[in-house]
Amino acid sequence: MKLSTLALSLVAALSFSAWSQNLAVVNGKAVPSSRVEALKQQVERSGRPVTPEILAQIKEELIAREIFMQEARKRGLDATEDYKAQLELARQSLLIRELFASFQKKNPVTDAEIKAEYDKFVEANGGKEYRARHILVEKEDEAKALIADLKKGAKFEELAKKSSKDPGSGANGGDLDWANAAGYVPEFSNAMVKLEKGQMTDTPVKSQFGFHIIKVDDVREAQLPKLDEVKPQITQQLTQAKLGKFQEDLRAKAKVK
Repeated sequence: MKLSTLALSLVAALSFSAWSQNLAVVNGKAVPSSRVEALKQQVERSGRPVTPEILAQIKEELIAREIFMQEARKRGLDATEDYKAQLELARQSLLIRELFASFQKKNPVTDAEIKAEYDKFVEANGGKEYRARHILVEKEDEAKALIADLKKGAKFEELAKKSSKDPGSGANGGDLDWANAAGYVPEFSNAMVKLEKGQMTDTPVKSQFGFHIIKVDDVREAQLPKLDEVKPQITQQLTQAKLGKFQEDLRAKAKVK
């Protein structure tokens, strides 16, 4: 019996629909198109754009995977204990990733939280910045002798290169670059903030590192970045902090024997 034109059209439509849901059919087994989207999302999560060339590579990769999977099953590799253990670890990793992604989606960092964090940063790092130099020595008498030489006209930079035991700044004439007073140990910062531009400490300043001779080259108001300039970094930090707190809370509530 011959099929009617309508019946033939329906068969063709159904065949096309089934074909469109599959990327390919490998040895009689369909490779669903949904796998393309899943792998595409993985690539996008890594920050790479999915170009037509990348999409073609994804499709070829999925077909190759199906071929290799079929061969592995033929050889019974999916029944080994090692495979089952690795599969369980992979399953756990995927499920945990989804848990964390779901938490972050439902608990995004707000603009108010970003502004509050920025304000704390400004409060901690605002005020004055100092362009200071220092010469660090082990003994107080040595520091006093160097101060005497400086008062007689010796150049601070030359003495720092020659005598300072601070390897970071000594080779650069004692230069510590611009920094907030809070960036130094208390003994150093307390002595430094009392100096005006161009002044030097008259007596050695003792700290846990030894004895310092401090000179202030310049003073300015702190040069802090604008909120928009650091917003991505603050967002990332707060996102990680929220996720870390979520993980800690789950561990604290868990009953582990």
